[in-house]
Amino acid sequence: MKTNGRAAVAYIAGRLISRVNTSHIYVYAESKYFAMTGTVSGTTVSIYDHTQPGFVSGSGNGKTFSLFNYGEGSHLTLSVSGKQFQGYDYGTGSHFSGNVAGRSISLYDYREQKHFNYTI
Repeated sequence: MKTNGRAAVAYIAGRLISRVNTSHIYVYAESKYFAMTGTVSGTTVSIYDHTQPGFVSGSGNGKTFSLFNYGEGSHLTLSVSGKQFQGYDYGTGSHFSGNVAGRSISLYDYREQKHFNYTI
């Protein structure tokens, strides 16, 4: 996944799981905040990434979501279960998984073979 795509997924998963409503995410790999705003609920995702800029939107049933990242022009899936999440980015052909602990998010990108950390 690309940097902004990872940040958007972490932001969405973080908001879904922690239920924290925030307008930014701290990206440790970049040592900076990314501004993101919009709706994240069990059935609707519609966020605007002010950093890229771009939209990520889609729908779900509370556990699985089908999303489109307009900034990168790619579909992605996201599934949440408890404090964990996983999915697939069709744009880069990469799986990802992670977990949320309070406001902290850890995402593992299988293509990069690395963990990325965030705070919302």
